[in-house]
Amino acid sequence: MRLRILLSASLLALLLFGSLYGQKAFRQYQGQEYEDFPLPPDWQEKTEFTFGRLMYHGIPRREYRPGSTNSWTIDYPRSDRHLLAGIRRLTRVHARSVEQVIDLDDPDEIFNWPWTYAVEVGHWNITDEQATRMREFFLKGGFLMVDDFHGTREWDIFMQGINKIFPGRSVVDIPDSDPLFHTLYDLDDRYQVPGAQFLYTGRVYEKDGYEARWRGVYDDKGRIMIAICHNMDLGDAWEHSDEPAYPEKYSALAYRIGVDYVIYSMTH
Repeated sequence: MRLRILLSASLLALLLFGSLYGQKAFRQYQGQEYEDFPLPPDWQEKTEFTFGRLMYHGIPRREYRPGSTNSWTIDYPRSDRHLLAGIRRLTRVHARSVEQVIDLDDPDEIFNWPWTYAVEVGHWNITDEQATRMREFFLKGGFLMVDDFHGTREWDIFMQGINKIFPGRSVVDIPDSDPLFHTLYDLDDRYQVPGAQFLYTGRVYEKDGYEARWRGVYDDKGRIMIAICHNMDLGDAWEHSDEPAYPEKYSALAYRIGVDYVIYSMTH
């Protein structure tokens, strides 16, 4: 009898451990631009906030390696870690110093990480199964910030995925008065943030994306579920914020936007 009680207690402890610690362990992936990026010394610290980078299937691009569909790895992981360093310095949010890659093909993983960020979504290819999973994630309180896609064609491809996730739900311009722009910083004076291509082209836009657009998808209670940064490249501004050639005014705004979005996601 005593042995049976001990075995039952051990099984219960294992079940509780699995429910509390069922999140996937941190793992680094090979990116388009960086390999074997050094880890910060405190990368294993337990914290209250984790930056989730969304892994998705992508449409191949000619400028990548032949057959590559790894659009989700653009700027990864340098961009993510620079923003996280900014969050730790500029706020009291106890943020982990490394990102967490979230595989959309995993049936449970996205539900463990309420903040998600995705780049190059003008090249994503969302399956019906992934769309159903993402819709449930958003309706349960999840948040997605999308960034670094430009022009009409990439917008149309992005919207194909959004229409799978939320058929019939509108994408709207976010008004200046929305709390998203006023959590820590007041972001009424926003401007187009260019990618690193600005350093050799002198253009703040790419393709036919001449005007920066801050758009969103709201839930029925007025909470932004998907914050859309179209015709801008905040990820590059974070990534290159320590490079003297990249203008400080763009990185400064990009950090303020990122901080406001993170705090919004934690409080709404």
